[in-house]
Amino acid sequence: MSDATYDVLGVGNAIVDIIAQADEAFLAKHGLAKGGMALIDEAQAHAIYADMGSAIEASGGSAANTIAGVASFGGKAAYIGKVKDDEFGRIFAHDLKSIGVTFATPAAPDGIATARCLVLVTDDAQRTMGTHLGACVNLTPDDVDADLVAASAITYLEGYLFDPPAAKEAFRKAATIARGAGRKVALTLSDSFCVHRYKDEFKALIADHIDILFANDDEIEALYGHRDIATAANDLAAQVDIACITLGSSGSLIASGAERVAIPAAPISQLVDTTGAGDLYAAGALYGFSRSLPFAECGRLASLAAAEVIQHYGARPLQPLAELA
Repeated sequence: MSDATYDVLGVGNAIVDIIAQADEAFLAKHGLAKGGMALIDEAQAHAIYADMGSAIEASGGSAANTIAGVASFGGKAAYIGKVKDDEFGRIFAHDLKSIGVTFATPAAPDGIATARCLVLVTDDAQRTMGTHLGACVNLTPDDVDADLVAASAITYLEGYLFDPPAAKEAFRKAATIARGAGRKVALTLSDSFCVHRYKDEFKALIADHIDILFANDDEIEALYGHRDIATAANDLAAQVDIACITLGSSGSLIASGAERVAIPAAPISQLVDTTGAGDLYAAGALYGFSRSLPFAECGRLASLAAAEVIQHYGARPLQPLAELA
């Protein structure tokens, strides 16, 4: 992969996160399932935001968080995602460019606002998300830069992008271009609710287009109807080059062919907010895969990155991951 201009290109929903603490009564009041991600309309977004306490606003989006993590490791990274030319859209673009990520997707001059995700963190550090996709729904195949995809060793796709139809086509276009250029395609299943909505489509995509898959145990259950990780690893290893299954505090498993590598969770001093744990796990793993590092080392970097992000609010690393590594 040394001939690639970029190590990892992310394709995902460009979202600004608004993060606040909340209790379970607050979640129930607004009809949000604890630990999940719900798509909400603009009216719901305004209602929840008005009811939230003090909040932290930070650029987010699953794949964008992963790309920020790759850059923090010192990797060469790029991103494709749709924002509006508004305040949040300019903040989102600035945040990526300021850490060295190439982001050149044209901003929409009008229409619906840049997307936002209301992240509610309960005392047990679980995050519940209400997402108003906003301008994300306007990502189209025309926004997929074929040259950028072909120049990236790994194109990383987020499962959340399966919701808007036009974005889904952009997703498939990127996968097709990457494969055609002899590059690798990675997918994160993103959320068990997302998998339930598109289970058959995800299974087909995995079988036909994906080289590297990221999933947690809840997403595995949604995909296969069981939580037998060993069986799931065998099934996935027969379809993709590398499968990474995250297991929370129990660590993770990397499966490739007949090889199985158990990765321990990195130690932490305190659990503050699980937002971004899976995104940063993927960042460490992808950074390692792009450099053809041994799976055990890829897993170590993945666990290290996940551990860093869950010890503070926000879904992007505060300490340079290259220093920690």
